[in-house]
Amino acid sequence: MLRAAGVGVGDEVVVPAFGNVEVAEAVTLAGAIPVFADIDPVTYCLDVTSVEATITSRTAAVVVVHRFGRRADLGRLHGVGQRHGLLVLEEGESEAPYDEIAQRRQRAAYLDAKLRGVRTPDGGDGHTFQQYVVRVPGNGRPDRDAFARAVRARGVECRVPVKTPVHRLPEFRRCVSLPETEVAADETLALPVDATLTKREMQRIVSACNALGGLLQPAF
Repeated sequence: MLRAAGVGVGDEVVVPAFGNVEVAEAVTLAGAIPVFADIDPVTYCLDVTSVEATITSRTAAVVVVHRFGRRADLGRLHGVGQRHGLLVLEEGESEAPYDEIAQRRQRAAYLDAKLRGVRTPDGGDGHTFQQYVVRVPGNGRPDRDAFARAVRARGVECRVPVKTPVHRLPEFRRCVSLPETEVAADETLALPVDATLTKREMQRIVSACNALGGLLQPAF
C-alpha cells in the first residue's frame, strides 16, 4: 500500500509502537522511516493528538491499526490527514462471521459482569472482541506477569498481547515518550473469549482471576 501510494525514501510514516513489528518493517521496506505515536488507553489504537504532534515536513502517511477488535477513531485521523495533506492507510484485522462475533460479545459481557480485581475492557461501539484484554496494574504484588503465571497454574490460558513495544526493539529503538504505550505493554493481559468456550470454562476463568483479585489494590 505504501509503495503504491508513492511513499518512499526520505518520507516519514507515523505508526503505532504498541503492536506488530510488521507495520514498521513494511515502512522500512518501502524506504521510508517509521515514526512512533502513542495510543489511546481505551482503544489501544493511535491517539489523534499524539499523531498530530509527530508530524513534520517529511511526514507522508499515517498507518492506522485496529486493535483487539476495537476500531481506531478514523474520522478524526482522516481529519488530521486532510489538514496536513497526508495519506491515512488502514491495517485491518481479520473478519469473523457474525455468529462468532455475537458469541464472543456474549462471553465478554459475562466476564465484564463477573471479574473482580482487574480492569475490564471498554466495549465501545462495534467491538468484536478479537481479544478480551484486561489491565493488571503493576502496583506491587502481584504484577501482570505474576498474575498471568498464577492464572495459568489454575488451568486458564492467557497471553500478553504485546510483550515488547516496537520502539523498544533493537532494530527500531527510538528515544521517544510514549507513556500510554509503555503502561499498556506492562499491564495488558488477554483472557480467553472464544466462541467455543463452554459455561463451565467461562466460570473457571472467573474463578481463577477472582481468586487473585483480592491481592490487587482496588485503585480503579
